[in-house]
This record gives sequence, structure tokens and C-alpha cells, in this order.
Amino acid sequence: MTTTTSPVDRAAPADPPGDPTPGVTAGTRLGRLPITGLGVAAAAGGVGCLLVGLVTGWSEFLVAAMVLGVVVALSSVFLIGRSSYTITLALDNARVVAGQPAGGVLTTRNSGSRRLLGSRIEVPVGASLASFRIGALGADDEQEDLFVIPTARRAVITVGPATSVRGDALGLLRRQVRWTAAEQLFVHPRTVRLHGAATGIIRDLEGRPTRDLSSNDVSFHALRGYVPGDDRRYVHWRTSARTGVLMVRQFEETRRTHLAVALSADPDEYGAAEEFELAISAAASLGSQALREERPVTVCVGPRSLPGTTGRRLLDTFAGVGTEPGAGVVVAARAAATAVPNASVAVLITGPRPDPAMLRRASNAFPAGIRVVAVQIEADAELRLTAIGDVDVATIGTLDDLPRALRRMRAA
Repeated sequence: MTTTTSPVDRAAPADPPGDPTPGVTAGTRLGRLPITGLGVAAAAGGVGCLLVGLVTGWSEFLVAAMVLGVVVALSSVFLIGRSSYTITLALDNARVVAGQPAGGVLTTRNSGSRRLLGSRIEVPVGASLASFRIGALGADDEQEDLFVIPTARRAVITVGPATSVRGDALGLLRRQVRWTAAEQLFVHPRTVRLHGAATGIIRDLEGRPTRDLSSNDVSFHALRGYVPGDDRRYVHWRTSARTGVLMVRQFEETRRTHLAVALSADPDEYGAAEEFELAISAAASLGSQALREERPVTVCVGPRSLPGTTGRRLLDTFAGVGTEPGAGVVVAARAAATAVPNASVAVLITGPRPDPAMLRRASNAFPAGIRVVAVQIEADAELRLTAIGDVDVATIGTLDDLPRALRRMRAA
């Protein structure tokens, strides 16, 4: 067995998320003609030279046509025969954090009984293409090729399928056979653990009382006279006996903690791409913290609500989020308010460009009684807190500022 290592020069920064390529049977021949563009040009040139030679009688054109015909015919010899490969494509880890190393291994084995000549295996990696030269393999011999995938930025990178390529040295003809399905590598955004920093922001163990009255809840409000239809379990017998009037307990409705995160995806609200990436990390940190504490969370990126049943699924979706013109903080806030009308806390996350009037308009999308805080991302800015009416606004310049900002908001 031979082992080689090959880096992938470039990887697509943000392939859209989706299902991997469906499983394929070993040796699925791709439905395309084996002739390349250069081969078409050579064949057309040969036919053209033949026609010109026949019409004009010039032997030079006839010779050129014959040479091109012979070259194309000899090139077809390289396509004869079948390859009996068993190829496996495996990633070291299907999920990594941006900046962490990621790689995979391509194993090619001769599963036949005769010796195979050398060939080339191509593996798409995002928008790039990794090419591996496979040497001659005897029966049951195998070659292992390691490759490294760049993960400097958040992305969903499709790796594969592995395709064997046979053809002539001139590149006139080539035959491709697909051997594996595609794999997906999720490069998650960097997150920070909030620990107790956000306790007063996203957690409420017993629910928060509201001004809405209810006939049954956990937060006692007052006593009132009995009316037909009231549940007799809430009759206050001592007061009823003292006053001679049947009295029942009146409660305040409590709102269980449900965090709503509204993330702006409008590039016009950010000064640089790094600010949008930092906003993604801040939203992912809040969502992951809530899910670790088993608190419900809804994240809206522009008008779209992200699935947030598990931390892994939420981060997988964040890996493929991109900018969307017009999907600013106001649009995201309205989407979050519609998705979670009974949220306890709403966090608006945007860049430095929205002015106080825009943040006020975004906060007004939520019903009264919901605490709204805003986090504005400004690259390399010092942490500072301001207020716009009842909305606390934190400006952060790094992800490490987020826990401190939430602690200070909690104390405010």
C-alpha cells in the first residue's frame, strides 16, 4: 500500500447546504460523450482538411486530414478496457470549527484479478478540484492518498464524488466513471461559551409574570368574585367564608423563556465581510448557549427561520448562511416576532450602520412585555453600552466582548 498527501489549493467559501449526492453503485459511468473540446476541434479540423483537399486537390490538406484522423483513432485506444476499482472517500471529521484542520483520505484498491495501468482520480472540493495520480496496481493492491481541506472560513463544502478519468496524453478523449457519493464538510462558525454571562438575558427558571390576567397560572395576582364557569379548584374558601361571597384566585400569566434572535443578513448594514462573520458567530453563540441549557430558541436570518432543534443542526445551518440584500434587521425582527409572538427575550444582531431610528423600528416589531436588546457589530470597536428607549444596545468589536456585554446588560 502506498500513501501520499495532497493539499487542496482552494475550497469554496460558502456552498449552499443540501443533501449529499445520492449513493451510487460502484463504477457508475457518467452520461457524457468521451470526446473533449480539443477532440472535437481535432475531428472537425480533420474533416475540414479532407473536404478542402478533395475540392482543391492539395495533398497537404489530405495529409493533415490523415494525420488528425490517425491521432484521434490512436487516442481511442486509451479508452479500451474496464477498471475494477474499489474506491472509498472518507473525511476525518464531517464538522469542524473555522480555522481547525480538516482533511480526508481517498483509498483506491484493485478489486480485480489482473494488473491495472495507472489512471487519475478527480475529487471536487467545493469549487476546486483535487487530482490524484494512481499508479499501476496489482491484484488486491491499494493506494491511499491523504488531502487537506482549507477551513479558514465558515462554509459548507461538498467533497466528491470521486471520479476516475482515463484518456490520452493529448487530452482529446477521456472517459469518466463515478465511484463514490459526495460528502459534506460543515465548517461551523466560531462560538464562545456564555456560561453565566447571559443568565439574566436568556434564562428564567420559573417564568416571568406579564400584565395579562389568567384564571390559572403560577403567579398569584388577587382575588375576585366568582362567575359561572370558574374552576372550583381556585375558590378561596377562607375569604369566601369570611365575606359570605364566593371568591376565586386571579393569576398573572407567566411567560416561559423563549429566546428570539433576529440576525440581519443585509450586507449594506455591515462595513466589512468580517463584521458579518462576527455577527454570525454572536448569533450562533446565543443559540448554542440556549440549547445547551435546554431552552427553546428561534433564530431568524432576515425573513428565514433556521431550524434550531439541536445545537449541531443549528450550527450546520449557520455554516451555510450568506448575505441577502434587503434582509436587514427590521425584516429579521418582524420574522422573529411572527414566529415567536410569546418570546421572553429578543436579541437584535446587526452591523454598525443601522441608526437609532432603524433599531427602534426593529424593536417595535415585538409586542409589549418582551425585553429587546440589540448587539451591533463594529470591527475592532471598544465595548460600549447605550440605550434607545427601553432597548439596551451593545457595540462589540470582537466575539470575546459578547459575554461581557451580556453581563453588563444583565446588571443594567
